[in-house]
Amino acid sequence: MISRSEVEGRLREEAATVEKWLSGCLKRRGAPEGLLAAMEYSLMAGGKRIRPVLFLNVVRMLVSDNWAQRLLPFAGAIECIHTYSLIHDDLPAMDNADLRRGRASCHKRFDEATAILAGDGLLAEAVAFMGSVETLGVPSEWVLRAVICVAEAAGTVGMVGGQFLDMQYTDGRNVDIASLAAMHAMKTGALLRAPCVAGALLSGADETPLEAMAFYGSALGAAFQITDDILDVTGKESVMGKPVGNDAVLNKTTYVSLLGVEASRALAEQRVQEAINALAGFSGPESDMLRGLAAYCINRIS
Repeated sequence: MISRSEVEGRLREEAATVEKWLSGCLKRRGAPEGLLAAMEYSLMAGGKRIRPVLFLNVVRMLVSDNWAQRLLPFAGAIECIHTYSLIHDDLPAMDNADLRRGRASCHKRFDEATAILAGDGLLAEAVAFMGSVETLGVPSEWVLRAVICVAEAAGTVGMVGGQFLDMQYTDGRNVDIASLAAMHAMKTGALLRAPCVAGALLSGADETPLEAMAFYGSALGAAFQITDDILDVTGKESVMGKPVGNDAVLNKTTYVSLLGVEASRALAEQRVQEAINALAGFSGPESDMLRGLAAYCINRIS
């Protein structure tokens, strides 16, 4: 497995490629100036771009770098969806967070109505970006299946549904570990699983690699969320770029509140190993990067 420093270096390089595309994608669409400013404010606020990087590495592993470059608009679309979710998560009616990625949340920098519309706009533009790869020579049936995959991951059976359940699991409500895991598989895991599966679909993969990518993405998503729960207790706001301790303030049920820090850490490590095991049939630098990204999820708490 590649080292943590190698993963971080490649992550920075690949994130820069995604950011270069993102930097101009909205301007070409002609949104009203004030709305464009809010959308770009959040979209270009930084972040590790893990979701599009996952997507691109899956495509490189299964086909080639040239094919991955052709699919860059699809990778960027996934980041647009993730950014929309962050804008809405931060709203007063949701997590009520004033800080995101080290600066004011979108609704604090602009206003609530603009933030809502900026999130709506990013979601809608993402659909257009995903569909646009069909004009770049990608088979339309591959595109359709991949768009459906991402839409389901972002919607009521995925992220949105999980967010609704997360809001229900507050104020000390009695939630068991199985219910918590199922909720997080929707809220966080679905949008980490989808880039892996969509990358395989847009590579023309058959059932065996599709199943492997689905399992990898699901295990990765679980490890990522468990780590986030730990960092909300042990992390520092200056490092995280967002408030910490928010789960306790909102009296949310988390892995840490149910299991404690050490047991949560052990569970995250187990999920990382499951993700790595899912890649047993693959070789090469891209599969090494995917293994490294899985380990990176819990390296954040080391």
